[in-house]
Amino acid sequence: MASLNDIRSTFLNYFEKQGHQIVPSSPLVPRNDPTLMFVNSGMVQFKNCFTGVEKRDYNRATSSQKCVRAGGKHNDLDNVGYTARHHTFFEMLGNFSFGDYFKTEAIPYAWEVVTKEFGIDPTRLLTTVYHTDDEAFEIWKKVGVPEDRIIRIETSDNFWQMGPTGPCGPCTEIFYDHGDHIWGGPPGSAEEDGDRFIEIWNVVFMQNEQFEDGSMKALDMQSIDTGMGLERIGALLQGKHDNYDTDLMRALIEASAHATSADPDGPGKMHHRVIADHLRSTSFLIADGVMPSNDGRGYVLRRIMRRAMRHAHLLGAQDPLMYKLVPALVRQMGEAYPELQRGQSMIEETLLNEETRFKQTLDRGLKLLDDELADLGEGAQLPGETAFKLYDTFGFPLDLTQDALREKGRAVDTDGFDTAMAEQKARARAAWSGSGEAADGAVWFDIAETHGATDFLGYDTERAEGQILALVKDGAAITALDAGDDGWVVLNQTPFYGESGGQVGDTGILRRLENERDSAQVTDTQKMGGGRVFAHHVKVEKGTLKVGDAMALEVDHARRSAIRANHSATHLLHEALREALGDHVAQRGSLNAPERLRFDFSHNKGLSHEEMVGISADVNAYIRQNSPVTTRIMTPDDARGLGAQALFGEKYGDEVRVVSMGSKSGSGKGADGTTYSLELCGGTHVRQTGDIGAFVLLGDTASASGVRRIEALTGQVALDYLEAQDRLLTQVAGDLKSQPADVPARVKALLDDRKKLENEVANLRRELAMSGGSGTATEVEEINGVKFHAQVLTGVTGKDLPPLIDEHKARLGSGAVLLIAEAGGKAAVAAGVTDDLKATLSAVDLVKAAVPELGGKGGGGRPDMAQGGGASVDNVEAAIAAARAVIAG
Repeated sequence: MASLNDIRSTFLNYFEKQGHQIVPSSPLVPRNDPTLMFVNSGMVQFKNCFTGVEKRDYNRATSSQKCVRAGGKHNDLDNVGYTARHHTFFEMLGNFSFGDYFKTEAIPYAWEVVTKEFGIDPTRLLTTVYHTDDEAFEIWKKVGVPEDRIIRIETSDNFWQMGPTGPCGPCTEIFYDHGDHIWGGPPGSAEEDGDRFIEIWNVVFMQNEQFEDGSMKALDMQSIDTGMGLERIGALLQGKHDNYDTDLMRALIEASAHATSADPDGPGKMHHRVIADHLRSTSFLIADGVMPSNDGRGYVLRRIMRRAMRHAHLLGAQDPLMYKLVPALVRQMGEAYPELQRGQSMIEETLLNEETRFKQTLDRGLKLLDDELADLGEGAQLPGETAFKLYDTFGFPLDLTQDALREKGRAVDTDGFDTAMAEQKARARAAWSGSGEAADGAVWFDIAETHGATDFLGYDTERAEGQILALVKDGAAITALDAGDDGWVVLNQTPFYGESGGQVGDTGILRRLENERDSAQVTDTQKMGGGRVFAHHVKVEKGTLKVGDAMALEVDHARRSAIRANHSATHLLHEALREALGDHVAQRGSLNAPERLRFDFSHNKGLSHEEMVGISADVNAYIRQNSPVTTRIMTPDDARGLGAQALFGEKYGDEVRVVSMGSKSGSGKGADGTTYSLELCGGTHVRQTGDIGAFVLLGDTASASGVRRIEALTGQVALDYLEAQDRLLTQVAGDLKSQPADVPARVKALLDDRKKLENEVANLRRELAMSGGSGTATEVEEINGVKFHAQVLTGVTGKDLPPLIDEHKARLGSGAVLLIAEAGGKAAVAAGVTDDLKATLSAVDLVKAAVPELGGKGGGGRPDMAQGGGASVDNVEAAIAAARAVIAG
């Protein structure tokens, strides 16, 4: 019996032999189709190849594409577990031609794969074509299908369209007849919804383009898009009529049965099927970067998780179950999809955390549900208010409550639920209006409530596509921005990071997908609406941006790389500071910009040179270590329990991203005791510490009381800085006529010489002043019994006056001295009084009397020595006379 893994390989290998490029599955989050919540078919990753927007180095491709249908317009969640073929996760096998081959090759390929590679009895097969597609009809006849087994279908079931306009074309399908013992009729009949005839292959002939007026024309590039569900063909080839009986799904069901000690085919059969299916979708979504949340894709993931967890609860599981089943999934699918192996620990940890939290509320929620049902009449609906309480208080999505009631034959009053939801939104809006937000905050609240949170794709990519949901200018929502305008653009998904946590917002460009006429520069990205909405500030360069437009989004790669390097270096710096200075160090602010990083931290004194050198060396050592930078999702309490540092100013929700980098044995951090840096952080980071490149610490300054600020450079900016410093050193060495290594000694010698010369000059000035040769002096006179000497000096600075005062006082023995020096066009004044006179005469009074005459104010000092200053020496005689008057009394 061929396994599903064998069937997948057979399909891909066949088309590889036919010249097709085997293309790995794209992530489940579509980066090139903003209209989809999740990838739901094999052609999604090739959409732009079909339209001609994108060119690749191959024109034939084959893939096994992972798909999810659990949200938006493609939602099979409610049917999973109750039918034989509904899944939230499935694989779509496909072969594609981008303007290479067409019907005459595609149909024979399909027939050969089905009848020869897979060995299906041709007599059990029938095909369909669009009713006007005579060419496909004739090709099927040519490969050997009897006319009575080629059915013409007039409905849109056999005509595919990408949307209201754009590429489109007829389809042809292959059906398998399970036999007349199963109810149902062939496609196109009144009994076509039965299970006798099952579609196993669908080929789209993308040959036309549909226009808004309803007209069509032939495409210049005619293409092929094929899809075949692996689970469905696997069931057929394994002789099963139920996808859940295939080897892969059966292995997961057996794992669930073993973990719960519940018979896989007993009363809990349906629960095991739900668990097996939801294990696949949740694990693959987590592996592709989707994390449980209360909005968007994360909300759908949480709904799937909680639905599976409720079914585990119904099987009697008392402890978290889903994470225990991940190894079984990895064994089955890890070889074909390596992302499962790489992400296994994160998948297990996320499932465990989510189930642990949910089990705490599950019992209370189900008890509330049972109590409400006990008071209701037989078959009565559950009141919408109760369903809303389950949602609002216990985190039960409406469909989870409906699923629980479905088993009891009851329904929910959905109108009442919607009313309760609307009332809550009205209360929230009123609270927002009074919250003190900016005047235009209401518009962001409305956008968040209408469209939900923006899906951020930027952890994994810098390019994606997004659909414009809203445009804002001058605080008001508008419908278009024209060339030359600036405003804000909100998209359903974006790779642009919105400023938060110290990391600045991304910049880049938006372009219309269909043409190059409409484009805008993104100059900033901010988080609005309580952090739920990513708002892109743009300057429209060409054309017009309109609500509803699909845009190609491209982040400025060089700028983002520099920001990432600075942000990751900040984490290493934080830990290096803690190790060097102590555990009291905590972040008090940060800036991670493309050209530098700034980090504020709690510490009460400046760093010594030795500390700076050691911290810088530690950071660079972990950069050279080039260890992986890993991210885990967990609750804030669990993260702190591991020793993760919470960053200042960051707001944390129910789940947090825990970023770890560096390995240091015995550090006591992390589950293995070796993680160097472990922090809660929602920013973007390098993949390896070596990507930071280099770290240069510029210095530290005081930022506030008890807070120091470090500024540093990384990457190319750091190297440019070092090169500039080296050029300066070389220039200085040349000026000093020495080698760069000798510059410190040469500079020290020059400084010593300069100090020696300055001392000699000061001594000469004093000698000249004392000899009377540096200005004019009065003879020593006696006033009111006090000897008084006054002198006006030139070529003497203010700092030279105090020692001169002391020398004159020594010469007088007893008396008062007033010296006035001209320095830089201004006057410096000093006065002195010998110790025997300072009880009755103060030098301060002498200065305060003289300074006003020189255009100055005040002056101060001690009774024996005082100083002051004036605007000029024009009135020195008046200044001296004022001092004489003080002595005369």
